[in-house]
Amino acid sequence: MSFGVNQFTLNTNNFQTKPELGWNAGLSMRGNFYNNWDMVYNIQFSENNFSVATNAFTLAKEDVNYKLASAQVSLQVSYKLVENHLSIEFGPIVQVNGKLNIDNTDENNVISGTTLLVKDIREISNFNCYPTVRITFGVRHFRANVSYQYGVNNML
Repeated sequence: MSFGVNQFTLNTNNFQTKPELGWNAGLSMRGNFYNNWDMVYNIQFSENNFSVATNAFTLAKEDVNYKLASAQVSLQVSYKLVENHLSIEFGPIVQVNGKLNIDNTDENNVISGTTLLVKDIREISNFNCYPTVRITFGVRHFRANVSYQYGVNNML
């Protein structure tokens, strides 16, 4: 079982975004594959957050928070550097996304530098693929990990 925080960034040249903190919860199973190699299967549910610079109806500048509910499934190869204490994992992650959620009071704000309204970018790609690298450390039944994922699909 795992719980954690994430920081989600939407990289685009079309408007200004800022990463925000979100949460993760999931389950994983690790099994011996060959010598110092393991396979790790993981399913994780997340709420990812980011904000976009907008102009409100009153012309006030305001950052609007977008929330993205998602589920990830991964199958990763793990190399054990120190048995039961330190390993490095890598492999693909497939993510299923919901719609981008916003506060209804902000949906008619104009995204700074565009003619788009906040509500215009709620529909996104339902599937994404992420290559990922992860370092896992700890003891046999209690481990922490730090991972980096990079999306290869155009989410918008």
